[in-house]
Amino acid sequence: MINFETILYSLLGGILPALLWLWFWLHEDKKHPEPRSLVAKTFLLGMLSVLLVLPFQKGIEILLPGMILPAIFLWALFEEVFKLGAGYFGGLHSREDNEPMDPIIYMITAALGFVALENTLFLLGPIIGADFVGSFVTGNLRFVGASLLHVVSSGFIGVALAFTFYKPKEVRRKWLLSALVTAIVFHTGFNMSILKLDGIGTIISFLGVWLGVIFIIWAFERTKLIAPRRL
Repeated sequence: MINFETILYSLLGGILPALLWLWFWLHEDKKHPEPRSLVAKTFLLGMLSVLLVLPFQKGIEILLPGMILPAIFLWALFEEVFKLGAGYFGGLHSREDNEPMDPIIYMITAALGFVALENTLFLLGPIIGADFVGSFVTGNLRFVGASLLHVVSSGFIGVALAFTFYKPKEVRRKWLLSALVTAIVFHTGFNMSILKLDGIGTIISFLGVWLGVIFIIWAFERTKLIAPRRL
């Protein structure tokens, strides 16, 4: 039975780890921090995007019964597109998006908002069934695996926008589209590896996301060296 305590525990288990990850990434931009109001807005929009994407995922299940690969690909597509939308309406279209580092921050923030509510929904099941051990295990696995997956996939898009920050709009659009495709393929590969390759698939998936995290951290440092465009 769902009650206030159940929802509260699920929210804490879903949101607190996401906020911890958010603190880590915001720390990378401590010299020129983004307005906390925009960060909060982007995070909340990331959470909202979970609710918006759920009907599409449910429709895919109905329309493509038993077709695992197409379904997982489309799930990843909708999730990445909606996270991009959260990042755009959160901070990417604002005047505060004024230096190369900013797109990475806003895209990762949107991703962690998505993670917060998605993890909350995953935790609700074990908690409702009073399986606190299962809830703890689920929370920790998603804290590491799914959290990093969303950070890396959205981070690809943020990095593409960062590296082309001072480039013409046509160039930025091409990089954005390429990064979006990369994010969808990476997301699909992560999920397929876990579903189809059993234990070795989990190892491959986790190795992939950690390599992705290393890339994003490198990109942060590389972005700091991008010189402003001379007028």
